[in-house]
Amino acid sequence: MPPGIVLLTWAIQKINDLNHMKTFSCIFFFLLSVPAFSQLHPSAIFGNHMILQRDKPVKIWGTANATEMVHVTIGNVNDSARTDQDGKWMISLHPFAAGGPYNLTIQTKKESKVFSDVLFGEVWLCSGQSNMEFKVRQTLNAKYEIHRANNPLIREVKIPNKLSYQPEPDTDSTQWIVSSPETAGEFTAVGFFFAGDIYAKLHVPVGLIYDNWGGSQVESWISRTAMMSSGDLNEYARQMPTNWDETNDQVERKLVAELTKNNKGIIPDANLKNINNPAYGFTGWMSSAAPGDLDWIGLPGYRGDVYLEKDIWVDSIQAALPSQLSLGVDDARFHIYLNGIPLLKGNDKNILINIPVKTWKEGKNILLVEEGNQATPDPSVLGIHGNTDQIYIEFDGERYSLADEKWKMLPVLDKPHHFIQWMNGAGTIIYNSMIHPIIPVSIQGVLWYQGEANTDRAFEYGKTFPLMIESWRKEWNDSFYFLYVQLASFGSNESSNAGSKWAELREAQAKTLSLPKTGMAVTTDIGEPKDIHPKNKQEVGRRLAAIALNDVYHFPQTCGGPVYQSVSFSNGQGILTFESAGTGLIVKNRYGSLNGFEVAGPDRRFYFARAFIRNNQVIVIADSVNNPVAVRYGWSNAPVDINLYNAEGFPASPFRTDNWPGVTDSVRFFKK
Repeated sequence: MPPGIVLLTWAIQKINDLNHMKTFSCIFFFLLSVPAFSQLHPSAIFGNHMILQRDKPVKIWGTANATEMVHVTIGNVNDSARTDQDGKWMISLHPFAAGGPYNLTIQTKKESKVFSDVLFGEVWLCSGQSNMEFKVRQTLNAKYEIHRANNPLIREVKIPNKLSYQPEPDTDSTQWIVSSPETAGEFTAVGFFFAGDIYAKLHVPVGLIYDNWGGSQVESWISRTAMMSSGDLNEYARQMPTNWDETNDQVERKLVAELTKNNKGIIPDANLKNINNPAYGFTGWMSSAAPGDLDWIGLPGYRGDVYLEKDIWVDSIQAALPSQLSLGVDDARFHIYLNGIPLLKGNDKNILINIPVKTWKEGKNILLVEEGNQATPDPSVLGIHGNTDQIYIEFDGERYSLADEKWKMLPVLDKPHHFIQWMNGAGTIIYNSMIHPIIPVSIQGVLWYQGEANTDRAFEYGKTFPLMIESWRKEWNDSFYFLYVQLASFGSNESSNAGSKWAELREAQAKTLSLPKTGMAVTTDIGEPKDIHPKNKQEVGRRLAAIALNDVYHFPQTCGGPVYQSVSFSNGQGILTFESAGTGLIVKNRYGSLNGFEVAGPDRRFYFARAFIRNNQVIVIADSVNNPVAVRYGWSNAPVDINLYNAEGFPASPFRTDNWPGVTDSVRFFKK
């Protein structure tokens, strides 16, 4: 119903009571002042204070009445176009040099829209997941950065988060924000620090398009058209769901299949009384972990009742000691049982339970957490939460961690439950509503920080990530630059023999450099193993800016760290050569020791190795390996001890010289 009719209906309802006659008079005169329902709608990305890309065609588009003439003027440049039968129009003006401010005027015969304070400069699309979403106010020394953020030539527009199964014609409303100490705290931190560094060299306006979604997978950012062209994703594209009901049915079927496959085709018994019976076997329960969101541990978007179980083995001495159980941050939905004995109901505090002596028994004990038998609001993610050092059992001062992946879980599917509209519920659903609507706005390039959500499918990421890049360029009809951040350190730092999903994802990112006009900032040295959101975004922005200044803006400089080139083996040693060594390889360590290298022989078992720099090469030796055939560097989730740099201060990217099977080789987004 048109807004004018809605207002008139409201007014008539008001005058049903004579006491509202005075109100009606006011409403009547208000209605006379309301303009006719607007038909002229430029794309929501355009607005006051916007920055448009210099030196590229200026594309302005939107909708109006069918077959109507639309006129666009910037400064003394103008052009016109007639809308099509659906009311769509697009006008492309010739490129502008950096500068401004201008007014952008868009007119039809009956309407006019004017956007003021329009500048031309450099525009970068800042996309990915939560580390690109991460804001200036969350960074190291945030107050210092915010107090000095008074550069009105750095501006940002935020694309609202939205999911859609069909390509959307436009985004929800947006607003360009001018950087100031009052506003900069909400800017994307990586983009903001990048913008500051390139502005210092270019002295032109820099616009940032804040277009990201925390926790998102790469497949959600790829169009269905691009998937259809991919040998890995085309089958999914043909069968993909078209609405949330289909998605939810699909997720439910997968859960049922997972729960029945190891339980003779039957969903495990979810009756609490039976579960607390010592004879209950937990057969068919799904693997889980603590701490962690269950959205990421096998129950994507599930909201309902769930049980979490862990076996805890206790000796006779421990069973006789007083003990404390800590399960992180409490949740009012928690009911906790030990060997069937109730210990706690949630009380909105950290879970720290004093367990009476003789509650434990020698041998195997069953810890059961029941969660979710109260109403579960959508934002309430299921799972045990808190830091890893908050998940433990302590026997009279002797502490044992319970933070690991040796938990089990059982969603209760025979009780009321639902699935939220989750950003990773299906492929393409972010692209449709957050990328497609802003095509074809002219940009200089993309800054991308994503991959954490794809570590389980790291090998496949080596195909899906390049597919996304190439498809965006094709859809924009522009081979723009694409600069991205290699995953930082997070999690454990074990040997190569344990396998590493994060190392394999970093390898997939490094291989994507084979695409033209790409660049990668290495960040393993500035990660935080216990925090997936490292706060030093200043250095991330600086490293991306160094690549842009060298590759895009032609300020020659070393812009990255050593890159593995080749290996040879002789006399029990591995001899490694590198590209991008700058003015030389260095060890960043006060003791001069080079860390993070491993060597394997034909048995493919890796051993930590000694390493040193000689003649700008790295020599690697492991006493346990007489006949080395492979070398790895930084091959773990969190290789915080690696320290090979070039003299310009950029770290070497983790690498391996072998191509042996990895832990993610067989994992796929869609199983045919």
